[in-house]
Amino acid sequence: MTDAEADGAEEGVLLRGEENVAARLRVEREARGWSTNSLSDRMNEAGYEMNPSAVWRIENGKRRVNLDEAIGFAEVFGVSLDNLVGPPRLAAKARAMELIENVVRAFRETQRAGAAFSQARDAFDAYLAEHPDIRDEAEVMIASALADEAIPNFAQAFHLTQPPNEPSDDEPGAGQAH
Repeated sequence: MTDAEADGAEEGVLLRGEENVAARLRVEREARGWSTNSLSDRMNEAGYEMNPSAVWRIENGKRRVNLDEAIGFAEVFGVSLDNLVGPPRLAAKARAMELIENVVRAFRETQRAGAAFSQARDAFDAYLAEHPDIRDEAEVMIASALADEAIPNFAQAFHLTQPPNEPSDDEPGAGQAH
C-alpha cells in the first residue's frame, strides 16, 4: 500500500462518521416528514443554532457537522450519539443499535470489573506476602467465597435451577426413594 493509499484509507475512516451522520439526518428527517426548515427550527428550539441551508449542506456532504451540532441532532431525533454516527443501515434498525450499545456497555463493565478484581487480588496477595502465617486459611476463604458466588451465577447463566436428573419438588415422586 502506498502512502497516498494509506492516507486515503485513514481519511475514509475519519470521514465515515460524518458520512453516516449526513445519511442519518436525511433518513430521520424524512421518516418524520420534516422539511429542512422544520429540522432547523427544532434544532434552534433545542438551543443549537442551525439554518435550513446548513441542514441541506450537511445532508449533501457540502458541509461538515461539528460535535455540538451532532449532539443537537441526536437530541432532536431522540437517539444516542453512537446511534447517530453509526452505519445508517444498522442505525435505521433502532433495536439493533440498542442491542449493540448494550453489548458494548456490558463489555466495558466486564473490563472495569476485571481491572477491579485484579487490583483487589494484587492488594490481597501483597498483604499475604507480609503475613505468610495466614496464607493457607485466607486462600481457602477466598476460594470458598468465589465458589459460592460462581455456582449460582453459572446455574443462572445456563438456566439451571437444580442439579440435572434430580426431580423438583413439583414433580410426582419427588423426595421418594427410587
